[in-house]
Amino acid sequence: MNIWVDADACPGVIKDILFRAARRTGMTLTLVANQPIRVPRSPNIAAIQVAAGFDVADNEIVKRVAAGDLVITADIPLAAEAVERGALALSPRGELYTHDNVKARLNMRDFMDSLRGAGVDTGGPPPLHPNDRHAFAQKLDQLLAKRPTRH
Repeated sequence: MNIWVDADACPGVIKDILFRAARRTGMTLTLVANQPIRVPRSPNIAAIQVAAGFDVADNEIVKRVAAGDLVITADIPLAAEAVERGALALSPRGELYTHDNVKARLNMRDFMDSLRGAGVDTGGPPPLHPNDRHAFAQKLDQLLAKRPTRH
């Protein structure tokens, strides 16, 4: 299993949890962003910087992800693509996207986007709460315990 991170919007505290998990398990962790990302020196942790642009980092992850990999993202379309390709997708709040829930979330995202396009202030997501960090770490540990490593 490789872990792919949509790193442009991934909170630092979530990256830290991922760095610790990668060191502990030896799984390959790759952060993809359109800006430079600092990662710890480790043979199994890397960063890929892509060109600036809409969905460039997402497209790079989709191009590289394989069935059985894990994608960390809050981006619903990216999560939907990952799930469609047989990968797992986990939000920074610890929510696992599945075939059953990702389409509904994609529809809701599109609906909210149309409201914003019509001038309705829909607000943004709430700040990451300590409970979210705990939920993420717990779900990540569960997923990593179930999956064999791939080298």
